[in-house]
Amino acid sequence: MPAVPGSEALQGIMHVVSQSLLIPAIVTLLAFVAYSVVALGGLIAEYVGRVRVDVDEIKEAIYNISNPGDPKEIIEIINNSKLPERQKEILTDIANTEDLDSRTREALARRYVEGEELKAMKSVEITDSITRLGPQVGLLGTLIPIGPGLVALGAGDITQLANHFLVAFDAAILGLASSAISFFVSKVRKRWFEEYLVNLETLAEAILEVMEQPSIK
Repeated sequence: MPAVPGSEALQGIMHVVSQSLLIPAIVTLLAFVAYSVVALGGLIAEYVGRVRVDVDEIKEAIYNISNPGDPKEIIEIINNSKLPERQKEILTDIANTEDLDSRTREALARRYVEGEELKAMKSVEITDSITRLGPQVGLLGTLIPIGPGLVALGAGDITQLANHFLVAFDAAILGLASSAISFFVSKVRKRWFEEYLVNLETLAEAILEVMEQPSIK
């Protein structure tokens, strides 16, 4: 069958482009693995120092906040609780808004909660990206060496074939490993953030309701 004019040149260009992607794919996979391992170490360190607040403690804080005399007592209750420092700062700021009207106070509290949600989303952006991109880049690093490996097989060079397939398998393993670690890190962090945000929103609503009472306006 006669070759289509220019097809060999196009195939050559395609081969060069595809093979040139191997090094960037390997570098990217190594970066993925390095970041996922560092993220896992950070997760373990955060777990060790993490402030755990159970439902009973939140319930007790709500009961204590429900019948205060003034915002100063609310702030004292918050500061004496076992809440994380960032939550204490936010709730204290909300309790210090007795000079604002109710709508402005609610808007400020909502902005605080939304800001914490945004911060939580940003903290897992990279690990979520690695979870999705790790297998894809790993597949790219797997397929690229197979072409030269098949050429080496056709030439009877078993050593070159083995080397190319070794690179392909290593790329697949790195892609899957980085994806699995990042998925675990993102999953745990999202669960922690969900608990954190629920507690923050619940206590913020309790404070807002108390601030609406005429006795402390």
